[in-house]
Amino acid sequence: MPARSKIINSTIGRRLRQARERAGLPQDRLGVLAGLEESSSSARMSRYEGGVHEPPMKFAEALAKVLGVPVAFFYCNDDRLAEIILAYSAAPEAKRQTLLESARSLVV
Repeated sequence: MPARSKIINSTIGRRLRQARERAGLPQDRLGVLAGLEESSSSARMSRYEGGVHEPPMKFAEALAKVLGVPVAFFYCNDDRLAEIILAYSAAPEAKRQTLLESARSLVV
């Protein structure tokens, strides 16, 4: 019986690919920058992006640092909330406070 790939978490893979493409990095380069061996980097990153494997949290944190996104972005399954996470992380501190206050004012 042939082995089948099981999709572990497509959200993480989708967000990882989104952040990588946004940063303009190929899979193999991202993997190396995050600490993988060059020889296995492309294959491992492909498995993470494809949802075949989920990166360990410590490695997800390394990927987030290289890509300039919060690690929470990888695990967010709501597209709008993921965009808010990116906007918040890119904003200067004063704007972050304004964003937080705006969000709180929406909750009734």
